[in-house]
Amino acid sequence: MKNKIIEIETKLAFAEESIEQLNDVIISQQKSIDKITRMLKQLDKKVEEESQHWQQQNPIDETPPHY
Repeated sequence: MKNKIIEIETKLAFAEESIEQLNDVIISQQKSIDKITRMLKQLDKKVEEESQHWQQQNPIDETPPHY
């Protein structure tokens, strides 16, 4: 019976360590996701600003630079 308890305690210790490692990975991935999300929002904002800029210039009426 004592050996069974030691075996269970050993498995529990390894399980707890594995859970902590997985939690660290999840935290790291979430930080990466948050950073990528912020960068994507910034990029989306810049694209929108550039789009508005080009729409204001009305490039349809301009002669292309290669002419």
